[in-house]
Amino acid sequence: MNTATANRNPANLHDVAIIGGGLVGASLALALQPIGLNVALVEPQLAAAALAGGDWDSRIYAISPGNAAFLARLGVWSRMDPQRVQRVETMTISGDRRDSRLQFSAYDAGLPELAYIVESSAMQRAMLDIVAVAPGICMMCPAQATGLAVMDDAARVTLADGSLLDAKLVVGTDGRDSLVRREAGIDAKISDYRQSGVVANFATEKPHHGTAFQWFFEDGILALLPLPGNRVSMVWSTSEEQSQNLLSLDARALCDRVAEISGGAVGTLQLLTPAAAFPLRLAEIARLVSARLALAGDAAHNVHPLAGQGVNLGFRDVRVLAEVLAGRAPRQDCGDLALLRRYERARREDIAAIALSTDALQKLFGSRSVLLSGVRNFGLGALNHLPVLKNLLIQHAVA
Repeated sequence: MNTATANRNPANLHDVAIIGGGLVGASLALALQPIGLNVALVEPQLAAAALAGGDWDSRIYAISPGNAAFLARLGVWSRMDPQRVQRVETMTISGDRRDSRLQFSAYDAGLPELAYIVESSAMQRAMLDIVAVAPGICMMCPAQATGLAVMDDAARVTLADGSLLDAKLVVGTDGRDSLVRREAGIDAKISDYRQSGVVANFATEKPHHGTAFQWFFEDGILALLPLPGNRVSMVWSTSEEQSQNLLSLDARALCDRVAEISGGAVGTLQLLTPAAAFPLRLAEIARLVSARLALAGDAAHNVHPLAGQGVNLGFRDVRVLAEVLAGRAPRQDCGDLALLRRYERARREDIAAIALSTDALQKLFGSRSVLLSGVRNFGLGALNHLPVLKNLLIQHAVA
């Protein structure tokens, strides 16, 4: 990133330029609309799955009730097919010993549900439908940001076609390898888990009863998340070698393997979507803001998926950033660094808590130490008999 001064036409100056039109970026554009800010949303390429219906999306998210309420306020939730949204009423977590088990219940916690399982493409389609007709949002797609400069009273984004985009504030929602973060010179400490998350969807022999299952083993973490009907979505976080072995299995062998490891929790399986894999890592970002710049979503944090908090963290970023910008003083520049630091301070604790807890669990259950094996299995069983602490964990997860 460089610092520059330049003349520009004020009519072409946006209040906010959001770089990255995925779930976090699109939701931020919608959240800023009621504030009356003029927003540019820059996205190089919308995924084909986001533009058309079809089979079940293998990329799914467990959306917290707090974020579901946020999406409802944006008008997104009502646009999704309720027949493709599944409520999670119970979560069962098992260690690598059969007697180590932890169960969370929405009923016991006095909640209607613990989470909603939603397809990524369904949320993306709903958001883009609203963005397309929303006044005050300029959707620029395909458009690729290639450079960034901070000027005296604005930031300037250079696009791949040579055009320039000026904004009082630039928000990087452009993913784990964020160009905005890199151009801003913000350090990121990357810890490679040397694992991949293998995902696939299955039809099941037995009903899941709205239960999300998770098993911790020495060689990985297997989660089966409920989908509508007798269907589940798998996320298997495991070593790179094991993930390649899973991807090499034919459909029948993969179904048999997952059914075996899950102890037949939902009976025999039938593959609905081909298995795919994505690399896992922890990214600790030094700062969330700098002059006229802010980061949100995967550009601001990468965490292990074992708690299903990745996109939930991103939506909570959006909620706080929109609140901070809405609460700015009259005539206060939305790129003011003192204002942006309020956003950073408000998000640090939540991000750090999720990153530290998921990293600690990954290391604890990834260890082959006999001593640690006893500790982790005892801990699961002990926590299951501490309802107050369990409910505190639930209250944080559903925010």
